[in-house]
Amino acid sequence: MPLSRLMSLSRLFILLAGLALANFASSQEAGYSNDPAQGKIGSTQNTSVVVKETANPRDPLEAYNRSMYQFNEGVDKAIVKPLAKTYNYILPEPVKKMVSNFFGNLYDIRTTFNDLLQLKFDQAGNDAGRVIINSTFGILGLFDVADHLEKHDEDFGQTLGYWGVKSGPYFVLPILGPRNVRDTVGFIVDVFTNLNPIGWLDNVPARNILYGTLWVDTRAGLLDSEQIVDEAAVDRYSFIRDGYMQRRQNLVYDGDPPREKFDDEEFYDEETEKLPDDTSVQQNPAAPADTSAPMDPAGPADAASASNESSDRNQGTSQPETSGISVILTLPAESEQPTQQPASTPTPASPSSFNPYQTEPLNVLDRESNP
Repeated sequence: MPLSRLMSLSRLFILLAGLALANFASSQEAGYSNDPAQGKIGSTQNTSVVVKETANPRDPLEAYNRSMYQFNEGVDKAIVKPLAKTYNYILPEPVKKMVSNFFGNLYDIRTTFNDLLQLKFDQAGNDAGRVIINSTFGILGLFDVADHLEKHDEDFGQTLGYWGVKSGPYFVLPILGPRNVRDTVGFIVDVFTNLNPIGWLDNVPARNILYGTLWVDTRAGLLDSEQIVDEAAVDRYSFIRDGYMQRRQNLVYDGDPPREKFDDEEFYDEETEKLPDDTSVQQNPAAPADTSAPMDPAGPADAASASNESSDRNQGTSQPETSGISVILTLPAESEQPTQQPASTPTPASPSSFNPYQTEPLNVLDRESNP
């Protein structure tokens, strides 16, 4: 039975892929080619030219993928999206939550199986516990009773990535949407192994109804995020492609993917390695001044004397000229001079004690001697 269903599904995919290729060929004949000479400004031809020139190296089948993407968009707008909106409108939120819990519980079986293939035994026990608890106490998974246990998402595509298989080129499947080569193989294995209990049903109508409900429920959950894509994306196809590739990379590495280094970062690293060593050392403007040089002992006294003279002038009072020669009295070389001289006969400062920064006291002496 699983093999016959897989063959039927493959025939459906081949038919839909043929329709997409026919659509792509007809668009080429209608003038939507990648030749810049055939495009007009502002038309879709120029858009395809820009995308062709800046194509993602992980998307070598971009011409086919864009055509299949347009086909899927047409099916979505005509059938799936209206059904999803009706589903959201009719069913109350608690009922939609129970439907999502039911299908999520079924996916936990597939997750547990791939946990074991990836040697994540603790995670496998956690997911198996969720299945057992929710299937029994949660009434076939309608209620997420085991919400205290962390929920994971593992499939065979992630298992291949765990064991080092590269993602391969981006690939858009009919109806199913974005994939890559690795995830396409993983999807076929998931279908063939028939880990979803829905496939165990012998009642074909009931099985198809459940698959259809799963499809519509999944699409209904994407309606809100679709508005964000429409507002943020300049090229919707590229936005979805890059988002899918990043998400799958994140899932394979359990939320901690290796950081990719871009070309401009490599160029910057090469340039910084060429810089001399002394360029990395800069003078700190906030560093304290060098205290190793000898200080002038008269400096602080001169500043204090100048401050006193300035304050006395502001108050309109006169002070003896001793404040102008107090600096001389504090010098060690002049320690034998008298401590005070008459104010009427001021003695000018000797050349040996002259301080070029002591301008205010000298000006005071000049004003007193030359009224």
